Amino acid sequence: MSNGAFATETPLTLAEAQQRAVERSRMLAAKDYAAQSSREMSVAAGQLPDPVLKLGIDNLPVNGQDRFSLTRDFMTMRRVGVMQELTRSDKRRLRAERFEREAEKSIAEKAAATATIERETALAWLDRYYAEAMSTGLAEQIDQAKLEIQAAESAYRAGRGNQADIFGSRSALAVLEDKASDIKRRIGNAKIALARWIGDAAQQPLGDKPAVDTIRLDEATLDTQLNHHPELAVLARQEDIAVSEANLARANKKADWSVEVAVQKRGPGYSDMLSIGLSVPLQWDQKNRQNRELSSKLAQVEQARAEREDTLLAHVAEVRAMLNEWHTNRQRQTRYEEELTPLASSRTTATVAAYRGGKAALADVLAARRSEIDVRLQALQLAQETDRLWAQLNFLFPQNGGPAH
Repeated sequence: MSNGAFATETPLTLAEAQQRAVERSRMLAAKDYAAQSSREMSVAAGQLPDPVLKLGIDNLPVNGQDRFSLTRDFMTMRRVGVMQELTRSDKRRLRAERFEREAEKSIAEKAAATATIERETALAWLDRYYAEAMSTGLAEQIDQAKLEIQAAESAYRAGRGNQADIFGSRSALAVLEDKASDIKRRIGNAKIALARWIGDAAQQPLGDKPAVDTIRLDEATLDTQLNHHPELAVLARQEDIAVSEANLARANKKADWSVEVAVQKRGPGYSDMLSIGLSVPLQWDQKNRQNRELSSKLAQVEQARAEREDTLLAHVAEVRAMLNEWHTNRQRQTRYEEELTPLASSRTTATVAAYRGGKAALADVLAARRSEIDVRLQALQLAQETDRLWAQLNFLFPQNGGPAH
């Protein structure tokens, strides 16, 4: 589809871009399949093992006049039997439970992936939004710079200026055009980043920026909320898996029995036989086998718990730092809006008026103009950084499963 076709469509809002990204993601479908796979395995793991069919010939003569005969020797028997391992019900339940925990982990991973998709889409959308805002601002400045070149040339022809003013204004235009080229590159990169998540829809014009003055986090209960962060939820489910494996290792200290029933068919002159057997593993070295396995699984439980607790501390510190930076940047934005940008604009206006009245040189106008452009670009850059922090904070959790208060 061409860019012209996109231009006639409704502008793409941030929320619509995120929705498209979630619907388009194959990673989320993969997590659904992983959960389905684990649940299927849970049902299978809860069943008794398949019975074993056993066929054989016992006591077959290999020499003498009866060699290889199945019927003449009274000890020769054709055997048909079935063996069944009687796995304890609690052990089968624990095996099924372990796969259920795997399914829950996949669901938690899906929530974490959803939050990542929404967050990364928001960052790409904002990067494009601000790159285009910078491009628009520079385009206005380029138009103004072209008018200044014309004014400088007219003044030179009228004998009121010099060639230095012409070269200075042309140099200023070249600098602006170079900045515009760099901004164009940034727009292209932002569209590529956005297309990673929403495909060709990344070429659509963008809608208005959403409200970015509040976030969904409650700073007073930050530790509690982050304890339910999707990445922490994944680690919590990993801890549950480790607990299930430890419980299974504990259950394995009691051996499973196997029962076998066989019928032995002898020659026509002899009676057929029935055999019944019971097999029991001899766990004669539990100290170095079953106990060691249980100790290993219990250590993995503690490992998973320690990793989750350490990750929580890291998340809390990281989020608090982002919150501090976000609040500081918002204060700086206010300063730019109320002081720095208006002052830079007033300085340019005053310098232009002085130049027209013959009290300032064109170099002063160009310097004031450059200063104003720099301030406006810095304000946009600060706004972009602030809104990126907003996106990172606001989309720590998937939108359909926000933080618990």
